[in-house]
Amino acid sequence: MISELYSGGILDAAAAIPPAHRLPQPDATARKVSRICGSEVTVDIKLEDGVVAAFGMEAKACALGQASASIVARNIIGAAPDEFYALREQMRAMLKENGAPPSGKRWTELALLEPIRDYPQRHASTLLVFEAVCDCLDQLAPTATI
Repeated sequence: MISELYSGGILDAAAAIPPAHRLPQPDATARKVSRICGSEVTVDIKLEDGVVAAFGMEAKACALGQASASIVARNIIGAAPDEFYALREQMRAMLKENGAPPSGKRWTELALLEPIRDYPQRHASTLLVFEAVCDCLDQLAPTATI
């Protein structure tokens, strides 16, 4: 039942989303919108020494999009581009291929989103923040120190 999806840890994660803020001079910015529900996420990142040093975000999303954005926002500082690309693939696999939740101490909270796999129409909003961050990293690939 879908009401079970919007309970417990997912709502707690959504409620813990940091206040919206944008970086004044980001290295890259990306905006992603779900064609299914209209949720949108805009992210700004700065890289220093090959890792994410600053992160800004504005999320106008459903509870599931907010939950995933919240977890990313609270844990992304210090993540290397390769780590985040792998994380996006782990999230896709978890939701779309019955894969295991992301591993690694930084990302264990993402296991809360595992029940979303049973609701394919909710995958797009859940993955928005991952797509936006990877879009930023793609923009920086020629200059990023990986």
